[in-house]
Amino acid sequence: MASAAADTLIFAANGGAGGRTIFNESSAILYLAFGTAAASVTSYTTQIAAGAYYEFPTAGRFYGGEVRGIWASANGSARCTEW
Repeated sequence: MASAAADTLIFAANGGAGGRTIFNESSAILYLAFGTAAASVTSYTTQIAAGAYYEFPTAGRFYGGEVRGIWASANGSARCTEW
């Protein structure tokens, strides 16, 4: 997925998903917001540093809802996987 400096849908809601991962290939921070509210650099759930990997926790209750994201600047991409 190409990076964007605007709110972007990363994962659609999928209650049947068993896991999700994101590798941020951008040189900018990726801010993730869990839920339907827009992601911004001041309103987010977690952030992924440039060149970092994030794996959604699967122990206990897995989050299969919508995930939105925004990069600090649009350069590069992210590898998003859902199974």
